[in-house]
Amino acid sequence: MSGTGQPDGRPGAGFHGLMAALLASSAGIGLVFPLTSIYISDRLGLGGTGAGTYFVAMAAAGCAAAVLGGPRADRGSAAAVGAVGTTSLVLSYALLGAAGGSLPVTASGLLAGVGYGLQYAAITGVVTALVPAAGQRRAFVLRHVMTNAGMGLGATGGGLLLAAGRPAGTLPWLYEAAAAASVPLAVLFLLVHRRRPAVPGVPDAPDGPAPDREPDPPGYRALLRSRPIALLMLAQALFATAGFTQIEATVPLLLHHGMGIGLAGVSAVTASNALVLLLLQHPVARRLEALAEEAALIAAPLLWCAAFGAGALATTTGGTARTALLAAFAALFAIGEIAYSSAFFPLLVRFSGPASLGRGSALSSLAWSTGTAVGPPLGIAVVTATGTGTGWLALAAGAAAVLAVTLLLRHAAR
Repeated sequence: MSGTGQPDGRPGAGFHGLMAALLASSAGIGLVFPLTSIYISDRLGLGGTGAGTYFVAMAAAGCAAAVLGGPRADRGSAAAVGAVGTTSLVLSYALLGAAGGSLPVTASGLLAGVGYGLQYAAITGVVTALVPAAGQRRAFVLRHVMTNAGMGLGATGGGLLLAAGRPAGTLPWLYEAAAAASVPLAVLFLLVHRRRPAVPGVPDAPDGPAPDREPDPPGYRALLRSRPIALLMLAQALFATAGFTQIEATVPLLLHHGMGIGLAGVSAVTASNALVLLLLQHPVARRLEALAEEAALIAAPLLWCAAFGAGALATTTGGTARTALLAAFAALFAIGEIAYSSAFFPLLVRFSGPASLGRGSALSSLAWSTGTAVGPPLGIAVVTATGTGTGWLALAAGAAAVLAVTLLLRHAAR
């Protein structure tokens, strides 16, 4: 398996194999991701309390795993950390599919949190090890697309399987399928770990002076004392709070409850977003490479402001004009996602430095988790209190807050 890519900067077979396995894993997770709270509360009979316990356990374990996994990844074991994390996900979904009570459900939540936390702490370091610097921005875009496309494909497949069969009997098997779908990714992480470049050892020299010792990499506190890193982490939390979680949680409510659009129409907007991601990832990523990473990151919230503005305009019209404006929303948001993935992770690599990339990735995971916890209830509360048109504008204001932080980041990085 090729490790570091082609001389012209293109990723090698190792990276493409990892992306194919990531696509399969994401599709497996997509099979069950929208259904887990319903499965635990209704199918397993544990109610809302049981479902809440699962997600709380997952969040707590994810934060702890990211913090513990970051330093391990920094010691040259990023792929091994990723393998352990993915194996934990396999065990989590397999256990949940066979669960019959609260204890295995809680254990499954803990394993899922460990899995996601370790994966996030590891994946950026693994990608940078497999892809030459010249190709890393497009590689991070592809990683984002594979994750989102896989989740979308999995959710579609899960819905079709449930519609074709008996949901009560099919649901547990979907979790077993999700577990199986992540096995190739665990294997690919292990292969990358075993074929990483060897680091020459320092021979013992008992009769001479001790060799110079490499300084320890900066810890979490030292990283956060860096203004660019602190602003990047704040931006990450706001990207999740004001952007990614809103298109998943709040926008469907605006479309369905506020604008009277049926479930098929809501799904069509989501599908349009995914289609634009797939079709435009390469041409948009190429154009973004002409921009500095800080400028490309600024483009993401700018595009999201325009996207939410198109949604607000759609509330004032109907027919073909409304359809066109909602299509513009889906497309602009997708291009903003490409700008984010093209810029955020290369900036994380640069600001953290190679010796602290695992720790930087762990901080990024914590910032993301904070945003995904705060975003949905905040967005839903604002939209409920303000109404449809104002709700779209409130989302645009959230994107403007992200824009302000990215502008500060650009200034601090100079």
